[in-house]
Amino acid sequence: MAATSAVPVPASHLDASRDAEAATRAANAAMAEALPFSDTRDFEAVKRGLIAPVPEGTVRTGSGTTLWNLGEYAFIDGELAPATVNPSLWRLARLNMANGLFKVTERLYQLRGFDIANMTVIEGDTGLILIDPLTTAEVSRAALDLYYAHRPKKPVVAVIYTHSHIDHYGGVRGVVDEAEVTAGRAAVIAPNGFMEAVSGENILAGLPMIRRAQFQFGALLPRGAKGQVDAGLGKGVARGTPGLIAPTQLIVAGVEEHVIDGVRIVFQLAPETEAPAEMHMFYPELGVLNMAENACPLLHNFIPLRGAVARDPRVWAKYIGDAIRMYAPHADILIGQHHWPTWGREAIVDYLEAQRDLYKHIHDQTLRYMNKGWRPAEIAEAIDLPPGLAERWSVRGYYGTVSHNVKAVYQRYLSWYDGNPCNLHPLPPAPAARKFVEYMGGGAAVIAKARADFAKGEYRWVAQVMKEVVFAEPANAEARALCADALEQMGYQAESATWRNAFLYGAQELRHGVFQMPARPAMSADTLAGLTTDVFFDALAIRLDPAKAAGLRFVLNWAFTDRGETMALTLANCTISHRMGEHAADAAASVTTTRATLDALVLRKLTPPEALASGALKVTGDIGKFVQLFGLLEPPGGMMFDILTPGEGR
Repeated sequence: MAATSAVPVPASHLDASRDAEAATRAANAAMAEALPFSDTRDFEAVKRGLIAPVPEGTVRTGSGTTLWNLGEYAFIDGELAPATVNPSLWRLARLNMANGLFKVTERLYQLRGFDIANMTVIEGDTGLILIDPLTTAEVSRAALDLYYAHRPKKPVVAVIYTHSHIDHYGGVRGVVDEAEVTAGRAAVIAPNGFMEAVSGENILAGLPMIRRAQFQFGALLPRGAKGQVDAGLGKGVARGTPGLIAPTQLIVAGVEEHVIDGVRIVFQLAPETEAPAEMHMFYPELGVLNMAENACPLLHNFIPLRGAVARDPRVWAKYIGDAIRMYAPHADILIGQHHWPTWGREAIVDYLEAQRDLYKHIHDQTLRYMNKGWRPAEIAEAIDLPPGLAERWSVRGYYGTVSHNVKAVYQRYLSWYDGNPCNLHPLPPAPAARKFVEYMGGGAAVIAKARADFAKGEYRWVAQVMKEVVFAEPANAEARALCADALEQMGYQAESATWRNAFLYGAQELRHGVFQMPARPAMSADTLAGLTTDVFFDALAIRLDPAKAAGLRFVLNWAFTDRGETMALTLANCTISHRMGEHAADAAASVTTTRATLDALVLRKLTPPEALASGALKVTGDIGKFVQLFGLLEPPGGMMFDILTPGEGR
């Protein structure tokens, strides 16, 4: 999950919103009749063990800047969903308003509703074990302060990251000082492959993921019945300062048991599930099973809308099954790092079996249709939740959906290509759109037909065809408005929070343009420092401008004194490659420095001439080649690129 520092958007952006059309009202009314809204057990579970709510529902900086504000959701105040919100999603939006410090059982507490994730607190013999310190330092610190207001103020002796998404590690500096970690007084524990997963998901493709996450989480949407009401896993992602302290201990075996400050913890690795590096935990003496983010009370993503490597639901289901076999017979309480607990062994087994079957069903049925030669969109229309699952609240598609998860399974096995050679090398979107619109008689004719279909409630088709007009004629205000209207109605009908946010934010950008965010670094200093040197230079290589590098060829040797690392970097064929642990005999120059200095150069806190003049960086040989290398790199790209329109020069 990408970090956010979103600037709130004025509620006036809702002024341009339309009300629910008759077709939307009918669709939402049908949903209200189809599901068991009389089952209120979850509303009892979310309140169980509450000690104190988030103070005033807000977290502010010392200067008064609001980083988290549940008061924005005061409109979520009753059982009856407004016509502009799917009633099933409205139900979840109400449940996700539960917040504060909760006692789960003796020695185990959770802080919920401070962020999209939960922070779990286990009271050890001498200190606290914190699990998943939220997204940002300020909010994580505020959550721990609420705990300390009601429990003894013990030091933090361990922080555990359940997996490699930023809402589960980014707030670590708010709850533990790195000096305590360095001195060995506090451990940081994570699953094997954690740092590699952080690098892969957040660095090489970090900027486009952040941009796409704006659609997934709706951070730039006004809060309201016509805007953002929820994010599925929680209300949204907290603002503030994300950071990272690298793990001091990795869990490497499939199952490992450790005693941490007197607390027995059994770790179960579950790689390539909801995250590339993820693990479950069982606390035998507490009777608590923690499934991290692999068994939330909803259908999760096989590929999130922000983008990621396709996850493996077959393996995901297997690890849930292993947890049922190994731990469920001994567990009295099930918790996760989102949402609320489940109490009682029978209920735990029932809940986990439904989660296991949910992921396996979508996987298996997608493969069944794939083996009949069906295409991704066709399979997505054919598969739905089966009887036995469809009526269960805990598997509804509030975050992932059956539709886009089916397409993720297809992509994992057969790639983006559906096998039809007509789709192998089509025109890019903008020139193809211009030809389509020309063939269909021009933009005005298409808009006239689309208006008739909009009146019939055919919003999916209207959005699809108006997208072509917008890409063919980006300045066509009528096409943009009609496309926005169609997306808006689709958002009002969506059960998935992420689909709702994407549709509504798409409508907002079509109406108001791309919101200009304040400039900020592509990655935090903590994250950059945590990268291996190998991944660091992979990230550097994707910034090479081939036009500037044409015809150039040279080798630079590197030595990093703070890490005891050597490397040979080669520029050839408009490509940067490198080999760790080597020094080339034919190098044009040799660079001796520290990774900290190189990090400062990339973050633009230091220039190459300044580094050379200070002695922080030394070059022997052809110093011009070193300077030239940095001149070949493009500056980090801006995040707010076009998505709803073709963009300049396309």
